[in-house]
Amino acid sequence: MVSASMIDNAERFSPARCPRLIIKVGSALLVGADDEVRREWLETLTADIAERMRAGQQIAVVSSGAIALGARRLGLPGGGRNSLEDAQASAARGQIALAQVWAGVLDNEKLQAAQVLVTLGDLEDRRRYLNASATLDRLLSLGVIPIINENDTVATERIRFGDNDRLAARVAQAAEADGVILLSDIDGLYDSNPHSNPDAKLIPVVAEIDDRIQAMADGKSSSGMGSGGMLSKIEAAKIAAGAGIDLAIISGHDDHALKHFFDTGHGTVFHGEGTHGARKAWLAGGLTEEGVITIDKGAVAALQNGKSLLPAGALRIEGEFSRGDLVLILDAKGNKVARGLVEYDYSDACRIVGRRSEDVQAILGYAPRSALVHRSHMAVL
Repeated sequence: MVSASMIDNAERFSPARCPRLIIKVGSALLVGADDEVRREWLETLTADIAERMRAGQQIAVVSSGAIALGARRLGLPGGGRNSLEDAQASAARGQIALAQVWAGVLDNEKLQAAQVLVTLGDLEDRRRYLNASATLDRLLSLGVIPIINENDTVATERIRFGDNDRLAARVAQAAEADGVILLSDIDGLYDSNPHSNPDAKLIPVVAEIDDRIQAMADGKSSSGMGSGGMLSKIEAAKIAAGAGIDLAIISGHDDHALKHFFDTGHGTVFHGEGTHGARKAWLAGGLTEEGVITIDKGAVAALQNGKSLLPAGALRIEGEFSRGDLVLILDAKGNKVARGLVEYDYSDACRIVGRRSEDVQAILGYAPRSALVHRSHMAVL
């Protein structure tokens, strides 16, 4: 029996309510045990995509699999992940194979594919983010399906997304999408690990990601092939929700996985609840910060009420940053409160921590700015 919540799950991703959709396909689904593409399965997926496109939905695909495919062709052990150099070489070879596969199966459905490779910096730097956004918007408006992946050929261990779940959510922000579907090796979020607990229950709807929901993620991929797990999917859902984007985790194992979801709504859907504008959504979804500012209870309340962060509310500052860099704002217990662009260089910020606004000019020797982090350049998390 299909419940009312599952019907709503499917309806949220209909062309009428979700004109622009991002679909993420993981390595374990796309690549079989022989390290070759599961082409017959992929053809059923692209048939589902074609059906949605004909119904008026614009779709982009975030596709894993390049490293696995490249490692097979280069004869590298460990799936190409034994070292950063092996992963980069595998990605360089595998991206060609991956693009050819997607172009071929979509061509069979009379659809055009375009390859888009991005790095973490492309979506963390504001100007490059806007460039990526414009490119995606143009491709989608032309009826082309962008096939998107992290550019692992040049990414490093430090400067990379590390998983395509978060990449899909960040791409959804840049593309101004309405929904994200993560095709996974598990059919949703459970209240405990279904692999070890046969009585685990699927959670069909998550209206808010709180500590209870966070605790349900174990951070492990059941296949061992992907780089993410349920933890990365929860993080992706946070990014999407902050921009008002719905995100679904569904099983991709069976043929016509998308059609099955659209027919039944079976999976877990995280409701997009954010009201951020485009710029604040970009701030909220940021994955790299140049520094951290820890604040007191009064400042937490002020930020949650739409106020700026003043020096008096800061308890501690860490990191080397310059004015205009992105910083993370934490409460005294280490919980994330906000992200924003700092108004002072690190050295001056340290000098005015905890000081009243009227004292700042005397300390710094110049007219102070109105806030440590201004509300106009801040997204509360």
